[in-house]
Amino acid sequence: MKALKSFLFILLFSALYSFSQNNRINAGPMLGHVGMTEAWLWIQTTGPAQVQFIYYPEGEAGKKKKSPKLQTRKEKGYTAKIKLTQLQRGTTYIYEVYVNGKKQKFNYPLKFTTQDIWKYHKPPKDFSFAFGSGAYINDKPWDRKGRAYGGNYEIYTSIYKTHPDFMIWGGDNVYLRQGEWNSKERTIYRYTHDRSIPEMQALLASIAHYAIMDDHDFGPNDSDGSFWNKDVTEEVFSYFWANPSFGFGDIKGAVAHFSWYDADFFLLDNRYYRDANHLKTKYPKTILGEKQKEWLKNALTHSKARYKFIVIGGQFLNTAKRYETYSNYGFAAERQELIDFIIREDIRNVIFLTGDRHESEISVYVPGDDKPVIFDITSSPFTSGPNTHAHKEINHLRLPGSLIMKRNYAIISVSGQGKERGVSVTYYDEKGNKIYTYKINFSKPQLQVKRQASFSTE
Repeated sequence: MKALKSFLFILLFSALYSFSQNNRINAGPMLGHVGMTEAWLWIQTTGPAQVQFIYYPEGEAGKKKKSPKLQTRKEKGYTAKIKLTQLQRGTTYIYEVYVNGKKQKFNYPLKFTTQDIWKYHKPPKDFSFAFGSGAYINDKPWDRKGRAYGGNYEIYTSIYKTHPDFMIWGGDNVYLRQGEWNSKERTIYRYTHDRSIPEMQALLASIAHYAIMDDHDFGPNDSDGSFWNKDVTEEVFSYFWANPSFGFGDIKGAVAHFSWYDADFFLLDNRYYRDANHLKTKYPKTILGEKQKEWLKNALTHSKARYKFIVIGGQFLNTAKRYETYSNYGFAAERQELIDFIIREDIRNVIFLTGDRHESEISVYVPGDDKPVIFDITSSPFTSGPNTHAHKEINHLRLPGSLIMKRNYAIISVSGQGKERGVSVTYYDEKGNKIYTYKINFSKPQLQVKRQASFSTE
């Protein structure tokens, strides 16, 4: 008992010491997009401050470089994003944080590794990434009465301990409370409050982070393109993440694309252009909007990547007309349009990454022999309340045994070389215990789902 008390005292002292050294920092640093020769770093200070990063290859402190200095300002929530340039490919870097000229101390390592050149040079590297959605952080004065909806924040420590290469946040990364979505100031407050929890900090600092939006970080529950303040909530979203883009050209919304070795990732916005769920006089209805949808189709066709991951807030393949699946509210025609396009263009190895539903499962679409098989990996929730009634839904494309109805996250691994290279999915609970593992096989899927040339729920 005496030894335990001593250990707890040392742990508390270490945490307090770290906080005292960094009382100018509210959250971060966080690593954003990482390429071969550049990387983004993000941080949020507690007030106006000057921020700078110093970085160097691991083991070569004599080669330190300085980033530009940036002043944090209230109108952007005292956040700063700085791009580190002239990096060496395939190299691990150490970075340091300076606020108002003073080096900040942390009790976890600050490091990242750039992507390496591989195409036409050597086989792609193995990599893994974390995926999930639904990150509710309790805030008692603003929460509903009764039992706390959020919990098990230690899930972020568990993700950190698995050491993936990067992480994709699949929407509902914050839950805007009643009235907050109408105010830029309150939207910034919600991000500021939620991003600062201690359990998240080491994870933010150590791997690259990418994010999409869903309804709760976009606006009211089940919000759509009619939401009047969407440009503001999407602007605040861009303050707190460091994606490669937040829309581009004439495509608005939180839309982006990045590559990680032999995989392409398409980050979609399922809210900005969305028709209202209960709109009855329009057919076909759209979730993506024509501009975003046409970009996705062309980008999928152009992609030379072995694997194509499409990240979107709501479930794509689930056939149940429940809540905001793509099969519900008259959106099934657009769902079928995308499925038919993938099959007609013979686009192989497409995997949807989805969240929203407060449950996890794997759905599989097998159109027939020698046609593209499509997977949908759903992971939800991180820390919000689980859906404990999902087993009552009839999803004809659910992989038997894959349904999870408690807090979890997924680690998706791409590994092997040549014909042996493949994708595997492992779900973990908040303590890091394995729940379910599945190895994807596109050529000979060992599935117990119904084979259909066409499947529409209309």
